[in-house]
Order: sequence, then structure tokens, then C-alpha cells
Amino acid sequence: MKVVIALLLAALCFVGLNAQCPNPKTLQDSEGNKLCARLFEHSSYYYDQSCTGKFLDVSPNEDTPIIPWVWNNRISSLVVGSSCSLTVWSHFKKQGSKKKFSTGIVYQLKEVKKGLFGNWNDSISGYYCTC
Repeated sequence: MKVVIALLLAALCFVGLNAQCPNPKTLQDSEGNKLCARLFEHSSYYYDQSCTGKFLDVSPNEDTPIIPWVWNNRISSLVVGSSCSLTVWSHFKKQGSKKKFSTGIVYQLKEVKKGLFGNWNDSISGYYCTC
């Protein structure tokens, strides 16, 4: 019986390790400063396992027409903070396709259409965030 309880507790601990997207209402950096958005490198088929891997924090009123090369075309999920909006472009210097995201969570950017045949998964090359 003790072994069964221990296994159940261990399983619950591992379930807790699954990353969840942060709440847009309480989105802040490690120092407690309000964030405009948080961009994640990975998403998952399962929404409760999205927003994983490395992330890029975006401050209010941050304007980045050329995203750092390590993040170029690598963003797969995102969270936009309360009362904020994030505008993204598919090419550097605010060129190419454009999309505006309002407050909320986008678990899978592959579900967001970009043009007739494309989607926004791994397609962000610049952004502007306002709150």
C-alpha cells in the first residue's frame, strides 16, 4: 500500500512539472516588474504543456524591429499581459506579414493563420509591444 501511495505522489509531482502559460493578469519578470508579453520557443499539442523551453520577456512599450538572431523564427507560443497588445512582423525591420495580439494566451502559434497557407509558428522576426 505504501508503494502505491508513493507512486501516486511521484506521478502528481511529475504532472506539476508540466509548464503552464503564465496568467496574463499577473505577467511579470523575476523582479516583479510588469511585462507586456512573454514569448516562448516551444508549444505543445496539449495546451497545458505549452509555453515551455526558453522564453523572451518583452517590456511595456518595447520596440524591437530586429529580433535577436537566437530568437528569429523560433517563437511558438506567447502570452500578452493585461491591457497590452503585441504587434509582430514576419520579416526584419517591420516588413512582411503583420499580426496584432491582444491580452491573452496563444498556446500554439501554428493555429494562427498567416496569409492563405501559412501560420505564425516560428515566423516572428520583429515586434512592438504597448501597454
